[in-house]
Amino acid sequence: MKHWYIQVCCIVGLVISSCLFAHAHVAGIESVHDTVAHVKARLLAELSPEQLLALNEETLPVHLSAEEQQVLGEGHLHFHIDTPAVVYVFCRDSQPAPFWLAARGFEPMEEAITISDKSFKAWNKPFDAGPVGLGVNSLHREGDHYVVAVVPQQAGAKVAITDLYPGQGRVSVLEPGALPYVDDDDTITVCPEVLRQQALIQVSARWRKYGTISGLFTQTRFPSSAKPDQIVLTWSADPQTSQTIQWRTRVAVERGYVKFAKKLDFYSFSPKKPYIIPAQTEKLETVSIVNDPLCHRHTVTIEPLEPNTTYVYSVGDGSEEGWSELTEFTTAPSRVEPFSFIYMGDAQNGLDRWGTLIHNAYRERPDAAFYILAGDLVNRGNERWDWDDFFYNAQGIFDRRPLVPVLGNHECQDGHPTLYLQLFHLLTNGPSQIEAERAYAFHYSNALFVVMDSNQPPEDQAAWLEEQLAGSEATWKFVVHHHPIYSSAPNRDNVEMRDAWLPLYDKYHVDMVLQGHDHAYLRTYPMKNNQIVDSAKEGTIYVVSVSGTKMYKQADREYTALGMTNVATYQVLDIQISGDRLVYRSYDIDGDLRDEIVIEK
Repeated sequence: MKHWYIQVCCIVGLVISSCLFAHAHVAGIESVHDTVAHVKARLLAELSPEQLLALNEETLPVHLSAEEQQVLGEGHLHFHIDTPAVVYVFCRDSQPAPFWLAARGFEPMEEAITISDKSFKAWNKPFDAGPVGLGVNSLHREGDHYVVAVVPQQAGAKVAITDLYPGQGRVSVLEPGALPYVDDDDTITVCPEVLRQQALIQVSARWRKYGTISGLFTQTRFPSSAKPDQIVLTWSADPQTSQTIQWRTRVAVERGYVKFAKKLDFYSFSPKKPYIIPAQTEKLETVSIVNDPLCHRHTVTIEPLEPNTTYVYSVGDGSEEGWSELTEFTTAPSRVEPFSFIYMGDAQNGLDRWGTLIHNAYRERPDAAFYILAGDLVNRGNERWDWDDFFYNAQGIFDRRPLVPVLGNHECQDGHPTLYLQLFHLLTNGPSQIEAERAYAFHYSNALFVVMDSNQPPEDQAAWLEEQLAGSEATWKFVVHHHPIYSSAPNRDNVEMRDAWLPLYDKYHVDMVLQGHDHAYLRTYPMKNNQIVDSAKEGTIYVVSVSGTKMYKQADREYTALGMTNVATYQVLDIQISGDRLVYRSYDIDGDLRDEIVIEK
């Protein structure tokens, strides 16, 4: 018997399917986007979880109706030609050819082109003057988009290509050095002499995802249940007087609550009754996860609280047996106090191994007040199963110490960090030019922390960044973003970001910039005006760190004070108020000290 949540999902799918069929009957299924949505809903309603998981590029077309195959085989890319021509479709030879090519009479050919170092084999078909429609690149999101050339059937004739859709496409000339994609730097390095100077239709590399159905359905290793899990502390208000708590349950748990009390009151001889407040509960729907398509996310922000105070708390559904185990958090101090925090670069891959690293960090430094993760927390940012792995491997830590997350490029999978913003409730005091919670700032003791979104245009955040730095009297200033000002990996350099932000780091003397992205450890010399200076009193130290298992090579740079490859690390930063000292240490998974510096004001 199917689980109830699969049955609910199927009912939802049937409703969506019926609506789409009704719309299609009236207007005709002309949109690839609508057709893909319809197919997904219908398959959820018609197939078992096992069948959904078994779908692939070869077996999926059997489940498509003739109308669906027509749209997916003709409606993706279309244009008009003014003379009879042969249309060449060049497909990456290491991936399956689009399902519609052979069915529509395209023939495999000897001709091939090379894009960078990738070989693309040709298929072609003659067309009369008039409209030409081509299908989706693939029923799977992976791989490279095909490339199109148009050659007049009559020797010496010219072909005019008009009414090109989608509108991002462009018409160019096929020759070595030509760009096959409008949004990628790859070039055509080899093409047959017979096809040179013929019309090339430049497509978007992103269009490869437009037909994604195969491989969409998956399952999570850690489905939700009635028991609260994925409990994580963040800050969405002042760390001195508030604490935000988020957690997950299965969708049958309709409400959430948090109960809390001061630790001293709770464990006193006359314990006081804890406060109980309701959570905001939102449904998180991921229809592609066949064993857990629906769950509830519960969020509570407790305020006002007392600074520098430890509270015990539990979350649950309000029933006597429905509470999580008691744990605790401590609010930020209202005056200058020494404190420590942990910073990590990309977790991303190998989250079980990363889980060992972060638990080692917690065991060695339980005094650390919070954890900064500088982007790419997961590899597939809009795939919930990857976040389920992340939370599972961090359990027992983020329910005790707040997480300060930073947006990386992998959180912006498919162009927008939708799931990241659903999972974390964060401060909304960022720049007005970008979406709330993507960048934010807070003070802790005598330190300012500014979290930037390096996926967004740096100039849109520069004025706000200056406001934060100029308006703070903090002794220590830290800025955190994913992409590095000074790269460690070869062939990477974020010039626009450096041009926009580095002058502000210099002007307001940011002490350290904590980064990720490049997957090889780097600590720079103190830098100012893009030059090495004598001490950290004069300049800023930039760090690139990686905490997961994905590793890159490292380039030899003049600004590198210490570089390491193939090593996952966590960093502990101790702020000492006696003498205004910062002690920075970097440790590997075995607890061995790999780097250490001391900065004194």
